[in-house]
Amino acid sequence: MKCLVVSDLHYALKQFDWVVAMAGAFDVLVVAGDHLDISGHVDGRAQIVVVLNYLRRLKTRVQLVVSSGNHDLDVRDENDEKMARWMSRVRSLGVPTDGDAVELQGNLFTICPWWDGPKGRERVAAQLARDAMRERKRWIWVYHAPPDGSATSWYCGRWEGDDELSRWIEEFAPDMVFSGHIHESPFQKQGSWVDRLGKTWVFNPGRQIGPTPTHIIVDTDRQQALWFSLAGAEVVQLDGPLTRPVAELQELPDWLKPSADRDSDRSPG
Repeated sequence: MKCLVVSDLHYALKQFDWVVAMAGAFDVLVVAGDHLDISGHVDGRAQIVVVLNYLRRLKTRVQLVVSSGNHDLDVRDENDEKMARWMSRVRSLGVPTDGDAVELQGNLFTICPWWDGPKGRERVAAQLARDAMRERKRWIWVYHAPPDGSATSWYCGRWEGDDELSRWIEEFAPDMVFSGHIHESPFQKQGSWVDRLGKTWVFNPGRQIGPTPTHIIVDTDRQQALWFSLAGAEVVQLDGPLTRPVAELQELPDWLKPSADRDSDRSPG
């Protein structure tokens, strides 16, 4: 399974355009929260309409998995906790989202909402406990905030992650967690786009300016993960220990090159 992971697009429409253009080359696209920009000049309701149109287009190109982030919260629930109610409109498109679980090629994706209080936290805990009972080849969580105590949540000399997620990882030991939220972690000296907590690989693509979002490509069959950004590209092997510094990517792997490039590489001379 070849998976493209992005997060924190924050209503950057050129980055959404890039994702639409690239999506068809992958089996799964994960958009791990913060689709909207609460500090932007466009009304949040209008942003939701535009983002839903992008998700509708993406659904025709790739298997899509979408979670909410803290910028996506638009109402308060019966417990006076913030929630992203418009994620129900994402589900109505046929896209797995907050609270859902979907099995893709034997990989179980558990998609967690951004929680804002004790009741929301309890629902996420119950969701994880429920899915822990399911059979799967590999268990992958989509959870907007990275875990506390991880290089993926490092920001300006301190960790800014979710300590509940750290405990849940220790309890349930998923194979992978796709997150985001802390934009700067991959670019900080003690931060990173990748970490390993026990047996669990944790990823956070970060965020950058420009038309191309930071992004991670994971190939579960070849056991590789690659990160691409304006700062460069890096690669880790998922079938071995994590070593630092993470290796720079010197050349695109053959499996990631367009078919025309592969043919050219293999041609005589």
